[in-house]
Amino acid sequence: MNKYELAKKINELEGLTNDEKSELIKLLRSQKKYGLVWEDKPEDAEQRMVNEQPVLVEVPERAILSDDAEAPNHILIEGDNLEALTALSYTHAGKIDVIYIDPPYNTGNKDFSYNDTFIDRENGYRHSMWLSFMDKRLEISKNLLSSRGTIFISIDDNELSQLKLLCDEIFGERNFIACPVRRRRKSQANLSKNISTIHEYVLIYRKNIEHELNKVEANLDLDSFKNPDNDPRGPYTTMPCTNRGGTKYSVVTPTGNVIEDEWRFKKQTYDQLFEDNRIVFPRGGKGKPRYKLFLSEKQRGGVIPNSWWDELESNQEGAALLKQILGEDAFSNPKPVGLITFIEKLSTLKDSTILDFFAGSGTTLHATMQLNAEDGGHRRCILATNNENGICENVTYERNRRVIQGYITPKGEKVPGLTRNNLRYYKTKFVPRDKSPKNLRNLMALSTDMLCIHNDTYIEKPFVDKNINNKIARYFESNDGSKRMLVIYRAEAIQALVELMKQEFKNGESKENGKLMVYVFSPNGYAYDDEFEDVADYVSLCAMPDAVLNAYRRVLPKKRQAQLLDDIAEETDSEARTVEESDLFQSQTYTMAASEIKDNREGGDE
Repeated sequence: MNKYELAKKINELEGLTNDEKSELIKLLRSQKKYGLVWEDKPEDAEQRMVNEQPVLVEVPERAILSDDAEAPNHILIEGDNLEALTALSYTHAGKIDVIYIDPPYNTGNKDFSYNDTFIDRENGYRHSMWLSFMDKRLEISKNLLSSRGTIFISIDDNELSQLKLLCDEIFGERNFIACPVRRRRKSQANLSKNISTIHEYVLIYRKNIEHELNKVEANLDLDSFKNPDNDPRGPYTTMPCTNRGGTKYSVVTPTGNVIEDEWRFKKQTYDQLFEDNRIVFPRGGKGKPRYKLFLSEKQRGGVIPNSWWDELESNQEGAALLKQILGEDAFSNPKPVGLITFIEKLSTLKDSTILDFFAGSGTTLHATMQLNAEDGGHRRCILATNNENGICENVTYERNRRVIQGYITPKGEKVPGLTRNNLRYYKTKFVPRDKSPKNLRNLMALSTDMLCIHNDTYIEKPFVDKNINNKIARYFESNDGSKRMLVIYRAEAIQALVELMKQEFKNGESKENGKLMVYVFSPNGYAYDDEFEDVADYVSLCAMPDAVLNAYRRVLPKKRQAQLLDDIAEETDSEARTVEESDLFQSQTYTMAASEIKDNREGGDE
């Protein structure tokens, strides 16, 4: 009996709930004939999210803001990266164009910590723990990638084999692009008894097989391009026409010599190149023919890079730059800016979004800002890291604060800042997952910063020139005013807010900037479409916190069955009490007037 027949039998069983049947079928399908299998080890961060859900809350005093309205918004998240990725599954699902990560290599030398315990080489579950750790994060990462998304993962021999199989499973074997070898150090260490390892790898996968990487600038030796015959197409270098295993035929040199060989081109192509004055004969016309490769063509077309990355900056150079910025050796083995810049040139457009959830020393943001400065791009970068040993505050954030604002090196040299950038700092906080009215309201309130991230609207302003009580509603715009967002915490205020909208929209002026995004607190998922009917052409409605909960449902660990039953019972009791209280105060229904929507914090509803 095959799996499909067995699954059908399970579906027909009586005495089992649908959830129980679903779990049995899931177990059945998880059994593999070929692939990577490991012992799954529960993780503290995952266990916490069984009962609590993360949100991102801004630390406003750490914001670094540019005067330029066109400056890109970058994000730094302090917290466990599994929690940060869960929050990003709402704010950035399908929006990330490039992910670069430099995860722990699991060398056994205290570089990988699992549940606050360093994993040494003798631990029998060493590889299983690392795979469990990576699997959860890469699964979420896949859903964050855009249709043209690409992921780059630095790794060494300790986990390369396991990681390749894991990525084949998650991203699909057909979406594997390459595994370039990168020279990580220039000088050779004499610590090994056998072979000194000076390389590591970069695994590259894409979201869709149709996507191709960019060509990159050729690393050209300009001195090798000459123009001895004054060819109007400009300087050129020459390449041999011969090619072992190529097409065999004879050519005649200008001196009358007949050369029979194996050639790079078919005879017809060779004849066309000859007619186009692209064939030259060295040694006074006696040598084998070579073809012209023009400098203008090399510069215009770019080249496809090979899989041997030996000319990029080394980790030693990355460490030296970090010391120049911070004045001390604050982080071991930071990746160099040149590596990340090369990866971004290979994979990004000028307005791409980049994510690094093993942010470490913050090189990825530094490289993104530097590349933007070089080519006028508007790339946005998201970093996530924990604050173990103060790394997020004292290294990741501090490094990029100095890069933006400028710094002085230990030798007293002044380095100007990359000031056309905004950086906002967030921490992860938690809200219980049980859906009590109190928790739903709390989730709505604490999700406001995530809504700002989701819509790229960070500037809080009065709404239609009215200072609204911020416990009733809040209004935000993007830096340039092209995007607008209204968050309504109290449904009683909808009627009055709609009246204000009518005033704003009556001349149709606001429609030019696109629709106003309106989020409304609604415990039952209803976005109050009827109440907004008069301004329906000007607004996009979304019920909250339903939108966040729906995104989280796909990534949060499942709650235990007993806990689910307790939650359902509690919700039922809560609903019953709400109905009784609303009946008691039916005659005292309160409708808020537009004149009452003002900055009145004392009268606000806690």
